Amino acid sequence: MLGFVLVLLVPVLVAGTALRLNYTGEPAAGTTSRGKDVIWLGHAWVDGRKSDADLAAFAARIKGTGIRDLYVHAGPLEHDGTLPADRHPRARWLTDAVHRTMPGIRVHAWLGDVLASEGPTGLRMEDAATRTAVTGSARQILDTGFDGVHFDFEPLHSGDRDYLSLLDDLRRLTRARHALLSIAAHQIDPLPAAHRVVGVVSGGRQKWWSQKFFGQVARRVDQIAVMSYDTWMPLEGLFGGYVAQQTALALEVTPESTDLLMGVPFFHESDLGHHESAETVSAAVRGIRLGLSRTDPHRERFGLALYVDFAAEEGDWTAYRKDWH
Repeated sequence: MLGFVLVLLVPVLVAGTALRLNYTGEPAAGTTSRGKDVIWLGHAWVDGRKSDADLAAFAARIKGTGIRDLYVHAGPLEHDGTLPADRHPRARWLTDAVHRTMPGIRVHAWLGDVLASEGPTGLRMEDAATRTAVTGSARQILDTGFDGVHFDFEPLHSGDRDYLSLLDDLRRLTRARHALLSIAAHQIDPLPAAHRVVGVVSGGRQKWWSQKFFGQVARRVDQIAVMSYDTWMPLEGLFGGYVAQQTALALEVTPESTDLLMGVPFFHESDLGHHESAETVSAAVRGIRLGLSRTDPHRERFGLALYVDFAAEEGDWTAYRKDWH
C-alpha cells in the first residue's frame, strides 16, 4: 500500500516543485505591454443592453492600456454551423460606434459552439456541410462591419484535421475580405503526450493540445489566444509557474507572423478547475513575463488576452495596469 501511495505522490511532488521553481526569478526588463492586448466582451454589447454611455465608459476604462482588439460575443452558432441574424441585432451599432469614437481599436465577432467530441450533442466538425456553414456564418458577420472573426470551439481535441481544414477555408475568406482571423486555443501538454494519457484515463476527454498541433493551428491564423486559466492549480505559485511554462511552450511554435496572446483570468469563481485565490491577474502576468523572458524577450507580436469584461473587478484592472505596463 505504501508503495502504491508513493507511486502516485512522488510524481505530483516533483511536478509541483518544478512549477514552483518556474515561478522564481525576475522578469527581464522590457517584457511589458507591446500594445497588442485583447479583451473578450460579453453578449450585452450586441443584443441591445449596452448604450453609447456604456461605450464611453469602456473607452475611458481602456485608455492608456495596451488593448487593441475586442473579441465581442456575437453567437453562439447553431450546431449546424449557421448563425441566426437575431443573435446580434446591435452589431452594426457597435462596430460603427467603436470605429468612430475609439480610433485604432479593432472589433472581432466572437463565435463558437460546443463540439460533439465528448458528448452526443453539439457541432460536428467532421461534417463538411457544417464546416461550409461556419465559413458562411463568418462571411455573414463580417458584413456587419467587424474587423475580424474570432472562434472558440470546445472541447477541441488535439490533432483534429477537420478543424485545420476549417481554418484553411476561413483564412481564405478573411484574407479576401482584408479581415483578421483569430482563435481561442487550448493549453499545451505540460508533459509529453499528456493529452493522450488524460484521454485514456478519462474515457476520451482531453484538456491539452500537443505542442505540434498548437503550432499547426498558430500558422493558420492571425492571432492565437491561449486560454491559460482553469488550470486546476491550487496555489498562486503553482499557477504562475504553470503559466510561465505555457508561455514558453507556445512561443516555441508560434510563428513571428502570428500574434500570440496569453490568457489572463478577469473572472472570479472557485471549482475543481479554477481556484480564485490561485489564478490571480498578478500571478498570471508575472508568469507570462517570466516565460517571455526565458524564451523570446524581444518578440513584438505578443500580448495578453483578458477574460472577460463582465466578470472583471476593479482589482483586476489595477493589477493589469500595474504589472504589465
